[in-house]
Amino acid sequence: MSRTPFPSGSSELPLPSAVYANDHLAAEDRFDHWRTLLGSTHAPMDLCSERADDFRARQRVIGLGDVTVWPAAFPPVLFRRTDRLIRQSDPESYHLTLMLRGSGEADWRDRTLRTSPGTFHTSDSSRPVEIRSSAEKGRILMIGVEVPKAVLPLPRKLADRAVGLPIRDDQGVGALLTHFLRQLVRNLPEYRLADGPRLGEVVADLTAAVLAQVSNDERALPQHSHRRTTALRVKAFIEQNLGDPALTPSLVAAAHHVSTSHLHRLFRDEGVTVGALIRQRRLARARAELADPRRADEPINVVAARWCLTAAEFSRSFRGAYGMTPSEYRQMAAHRAHGA
Repeated sequence: MSRTPFPSGSSELPLPSAVYANDHLAAEDRFDHWRTLLGSTHAPMDLCSERADDFRARQRVIGLGDVTVWPAAFPPVLFRRTDRLIRQSDPESYHLTLMLRGSGEADWRDRTLRTSPGTFHTSDSSRPVEIRSSAEKGRILMIGVEVPKAVLPLPRKLADRAVGLPIRDDQGVGALLTHFLRQLVRNLPEYRLADGPRLGEVVADLTAAVLAQVSNDERALPQHSHRRTTALRVKAFIEQNLGDPALTPSLVAAAHHVSTSHLHRLFRDEGVTVGALIRQRRLARARAELADPRRADEPINVVAARWCLTAAEFSRSFRGAYGMTPSEYRQMAAHRAHGA
């Protein structure tokens, strides 16, 4: 087992994360290692697999306060969470799986759900379930989420009803949760230790919103969860429309059927105005293109115009945000790429 530990006590330290892999173990020991690991990150389970004689798996465990996110890759396996195991140990948590590759079928005695990329799988550590997974290309790829029932901002009975119902990962709140999880995993090195609890709250809010949506009872969400979810919807809308010159706070408000003043109040807790957020994201998109070697010959004013910025505004704003001119940044990025 390989593990990357992080000490605690400073907001400058990375977000707690540990990588577990079993390639270094003898082939006959790998499956038992995975079974033990899954019992600690999810809940004790009975497992069996046709690949048990050489079960190569990898998992990263990301701690977000009370919430845990764990991307994983592993061969097809059969999971059983039985009454006996529930009596033995129950972390009392809800689990969501974002399937990136592979498919599965979950059976809860009273309902069955078939999952594949495009559908979230949900489960409840307090309920027996049998899950069969398969993958044409050898390994399942997924991102798992564990949210303790005690911190989920949703009535327990409503959340219980939602377990096992199909949840699309490309529509509504499901799409927001999908985007957030992918971004979290992709940009993990950018997050600090102090970000963990806040990110965990966002995951818990989005999980609650997903379960409320599939239960057709979004009114059950507490006000603070509704505000956070709405803010994420707005951010996603802004991200998708950064290249539109007509993108303004008024247009954003109208697209979400709220007043401009309500939109500004919503973002007061975010520490940035909607107009400033639009400018920041446009600058970030332009900066990424300046560092792209495939666009090295493209004039800087063309990059700026694509993100609705005049050349003079772009130069001034870029220097204010990043401490150098766009041309200086492009040269630095090219030098680093050449060195690499």
